[in-house]
Amino acid sequence: MPVRPLGRSGITVAPLAFGANVFGWSVDAARALPILDAFVAHGFNLIDTADAYPAWVPGNRGGESETIIGEWLARRRVRDRVVIATKVAKWSRHRGLAPATIRAAADESLQRLRTDHIDLYQAHEDDPNVPLEETLGAFSRLIEQGKVRAIGASNYSAPRLAEALATSARYGLPRYETVQPEYNLYDRAGYEAGLEPLARDHGLGVIGYYALASGFLSGKYRSEADLGLSRARGERVRRYLDARGLRILAALDTVAAAQRATPAQVALAWLIARPGVRAPIASATSVAQLDELAGAVRLVLCAEDIARLDQASA
Repeated sequence: MPVRPLGRSGITVAPLAFGANVFGWSVDAARALPILDAFVAHGFNLIDTADAYPAWVPGNRGGESETIIGEWLARRRVRDRVVIATKVAKWSRHRGLAPATIRAAADESLQRLRTDHIDLYQAHEDDPNVPLEETLGAFSRLIEQGKVRAIGASNYSAPRLAEALATSARYGLPRYETVQPEYNLYDRAGYEAGLEPLARDHGLGVIGYYALASGFLSGKYRSEADLGLSRARGERVRRYLDARGLRILAALDTVAAAQRATPAQVALAWLIARPGVRAPIASATSVAQLDELAGAVRLVLCAEDIARLDQASA
């Protein structure tokens, strides 16, 4: 399996990441373990989660996803084969990026994950109420203590990420080595307009989320009637059912037929081929679904395929 660098962190990852936001929600612990087993068996290594996952589910508190991953790590003893990425700032228990919040959240994440270090610790969202040098200073202390290897930024605007990078350079603090934006064939403008050139200029690793647009780019949802196929995602997918969305699905169908692939594999292959993208994040709720997504890394899109997808999603 080819690997790609996450910025200047020294960490390398396979070109597809697993989104563990489904654990403790769409996927319980019993079903999660074989999915993670299959993920590693395919040669992948980056598992993305957050302390807040999935606090939005009635009856959950948050931390369930990390707990499930921690149980898997303890049972399988594969810690040295995976890159664990988690986040802080969005959970009501540890809201924001004040130094005390970061310290407490990191320690609790380490406990749930049953590990002594987090490979990639990400700010889940910006906190404009805390000076960047204080936030980065707190991350720096975690790195010095060996609790964190590298840091990243999720849901940051391009101006704020640029400011954070400048702050790191000014004060000699660790910099964000990765950026995690929403990015897929439908949701392109927000990332490509500002974050993409910034990430490329600074050599940041891009690990975008919602790589399949909540499942829309799999081709599963093609009409209002299909929204009922998933109570969890149906309403979010509704916004994609417009003329542009259907045009993208048609292009995916055409390329998939030519490549003898599935629309989901083509959508992920398009992302994997994008400059700067290191590992798009995709979730699976079964081993069969994961096996399908894994096929994306073996898919090589030709220039005509990419042009067709670019034009449909413009």
